[in-house]
Amino acid sequence: MSPLSSNPVTEWLHEAVTSEASDLHLVPGHRPSIRRHGALKAIGDEVLVAAHLEEWLLELCVPQDRDTFLQTQNVDYALRLDIGGVEQRFRANYFRSGQQTGACFRVIPSEIPGLDWSGFPWELADRIVDFRNGLVLITGVTGAGKTTTLAMLTEILNQRGGLRIVTIEEPIEYTYPSYPNSIVTQREVGHDVASFAEGLKYGLRQDPDVILVGEIRDQETARLALSAAETGHLVLSTLHTRDAKGAISRMVDLFADQAQSDIRSQLSLSLRAVVSQHLIPGVDAESKRELAMEVLINNSPIASGIRTGKLETLDNCIQTGAADGMKSLDDSIKELLRQRKITHRTAERYISTPEALNW
Repeated sequence: MSPLSSNPVTEWLHEAVTSEASDLHLVPGHRPSIRRHGALKAIGDEVLVAAHLEEWLLELCVPQDRDTFLQTQNVDYALRLDIGGVEQRFRANYFRSGQQTGACFRVIPSEIPGLDWSGFPWELADRIVDFRNGLVLITGVTGAGKTTTLAMLTEILNQRGGLRIVTIEEPIEYTYPSYPNSIVTQREVGHDVASFAEGLKYGLRQDPDVILVGEIRDQETARLALSAAETGHLVLSTLHTRDAKGAISRMVDLFADQAQSDIRSQLSLSLRAVVSQHLIPGVDAESKRELAMEVLINNSPIASGIRTGKLETLDNCIQTGAADGMKSLDDSIKELLRQRKITHRTAERYISTPEALNW
């Protein structure tokens, strides 16, 4: 844990934690700002000066991360600070813009959240963790809670026991407690392993039952993830897409045209589920955002659409697949509205067919 209590960045991070913010943004020429319940709010009156901010930020880094940033102009790393006598973790991203250094810090809860808090359905979580093998994708835009969902699912598997779990993350965010008869190994890209693909390659030699891959970004990671899913491992990962159909096309598009038919065939067999997450405003500005989701469960019609490349059929499969546990985003939004967790105006903003709200 860093003891740098005199560094102004640590004071802003402390305020982010006590304010229950999700992120702290530090950009030269702007005041420090936190994101709380999806909205940005400036804190303090000080406009950040580029030279001072860079000095404060680099002071927080260990030498390896500092060198990476100075060489590549970008770095992601995990930061630990003592806040109120408790170790608090953050995911830090440093970047250059206009030759000036800025940063974004994601506040990582000290404990892995529970399903009830997040709004993730127990029935769906139980179904996912009961898969003996295959690929499960959690998708959504940045800040949609994908990493938290992966952690919650992995923690359920960890608590069940009897499993060897290997995670490859950039950086490591949540840490998993030790339980009898479970072994969790967490490897951090850039520190313990060079890349997600390399972590997967060597992770397969560590007798895993479950492999968590923080994100599928490139062809080699996608290929290894599909191979691991085919050979008896449960693979959990994320993609940055807005919907379930987009996750399928994104996976396929990572490959050259001549390989895409084979990849679609592999995916049709190894994919188990895609959960596309959206965090939308609650009933008032002070309430946490609510989880809306689209759920795709692989069945015969879904597999056929993937295999033949007819992805336009997947939306209809989701609409008609409630008996198999599928749910459209529109249905999820309408359910939140019925439960009075969101306002009618919010539902109109996020639903694809606003007229469907006129029950």
